[in-house]
Amino acid sequence: MVKERIVITGMGAVTPVGIGVSDYWNHLLAGQTGIGPITRFDAEGLPVRIAGEVKDFDPARYLPKKLVGQTDIFMQFAYAAAEEAIGQSGIVDGLQRSRIGIVLGTALGGISTAAGTQEQIARSGSYRVTPHLVPKMLSNIAAAHIAIANGFKGPSYTVSTACSSGADAVGMAAILLRAGQADAVVAVGAESILCALMDAGLSSARAMSTRNEEPQQASRPFEKNRDGFVMGEGAGALILETLSSALARGAEIKAELLGYANCTDAYHVTSPDPDGSGEIWCMRQALEEAGLAPADIGYVNAHGTSTPLGDKVESQALKEVFGEAASRIPVSSTKGATGHLMGAGGVTELIACIQAIREGVVPPTLNYEEPDPECDLDYVPNAAREAKVDYAMSNSFGFGGQNTSVIVGRYSK
Repeated sequence: MVKERIVITGMGAVTPVGIGVSDYWNHLLAGQTGIGPITRFDAEGLPVRIAGEVKDFDPARYLPKKLVGQTDIFMQFAYAAAEEAIGQSGIVDGLQRSRIGIVLGTALGGISTAAGTQEQIARSGSYRVTPHLVPKMLSNIAAAHIAIANGFKGPSYTVSTACSSGADAVGMAAILLRAGQADAVVAVGAESILCALMDAGLSSARAMSTRNEEPQQASRPFEKNRDGFVMGEGAGALILETLSSALARGAEIKAELLGYANCTDAYHVTSPDPDGSGEIWCMRQALEEAGLAPADIGYVNAHGTSTPLGDKVESQALKEVFGEAASRIPVSSTKGATGHLMGAGGVTELIACIQAIREGVVPPTLNYEEPDPECDLDYVPNAAREAKVDYAMSNSFGFGGQNTSVIVGRYSK
């Protein structure tokens, strides 16, 4: 049985280095960083006072006025990214809305609303809260707002697989399309965990960088002196569509989704398996589904969070999967520029892969100064590089031993 081909016909992005795919991509290539002191909440007294915040985001520019006060910030990011992708794709005018679905990935949903409201109650002693509190906290309401605004009545799912959530939204979208449940699916990854509660929790777990005095140098994936990740926020959106649907309406095809795999380490709730077996299996399964050999991959957008153990394990896993080709395949982590976008990363980083294919250039890994002998691949240090890329892989790994790999390729008839 021949599988239905899945293509990408629209993209949208809200990130710490730019709002909109064009700004996001151009600033990545220019080596700009979106990491700086935290302004979203009072971080004084906390061990970590830096983050990758989305700048100059006015929700009134992207959402209906009435929704601005009724939505958590992660929902606002999701809505803006989705509307860019929807507009670019033309699905609203080209398809029956009952055949358009949504899958949204987020790790923690409306955590900043929940934490902020609890702080408000503690300060005031009053339990008078907005009637919109619960919808602002619920993860699935982000997808609901997108569906309501566009009249999409197809399948709607919200997935939460930690930092793999966005990548798994893409994978779930492809599953729905191949099951015949939709002709197009809006796949969104969105996150904003910037609140004192999450800062304190992740600091206690010693997961984050404490380079508070040099925020722009704090996220340094694969570099010897890395000391943890930097919190980020944002959203990414892709329109996935069956090839037959895209061709029938004359849509511009950006790329083709070729491979997707998900597995769990079954090892530890926060640490990756040191032998990298889950990551290795996941990448190999994605390659098998794509029908590609390891040497066919022209670029890997690594998970690369800048944690000492995580980057080491991923480097080892890449060498195991790609063998002799590992040393010549460009591998970069865009988290050096954006910080760790959690559930949004799997989609924004896949957009970077699509753009690398389309434009023949791969984004750099920032702050790569001193090589780590245990991380000895080509990490595209500090400056973008021209490269012919026909196929690219994006890795997303998360707490709970979540592993997801997605492969996209240049579309050809």
